[in-house]
Amino acid sequence: MLQHCVFCDVRADAPEGAVHDVMRRLAALAEKVDGMTAFQHGSNRDYEAKSDRYGMGFICTFRDRAAHLAYEQHPEHQAAGRDLVALCNGGVAGIMVFDLEVG
Repeated sequence: MLQHCVFCDVRADAPEGAVHDVMRRLAALAEKVDGMTAFQHGSNRDYEAKSDRYGMGFICTFRDRAAHLAYEQHPEHQAAGRDLVALCNGGVAGIMVFDLEVG
């Protein structure tokens, strides 16, 4: 199983509705991408004071790397990804990704 963990440094002036819209669009891909089994997102509480730059993030769960590749290549993911990059400080530099193989 693969956990695709994405952490975002969203611009202070980014419309909150725009971030929620991107999250909604990414979540909808769980119904369209075979092997994408879950999507969760939320605010970073940073209880250990180690990641204050990244105010929010999301985790997608995939059956395997093939499902993750299908998600990466899906045109709706690519469009939502472009919109998310535009909402982050420094564009793509404002996004950190960890792909964890678990289970």
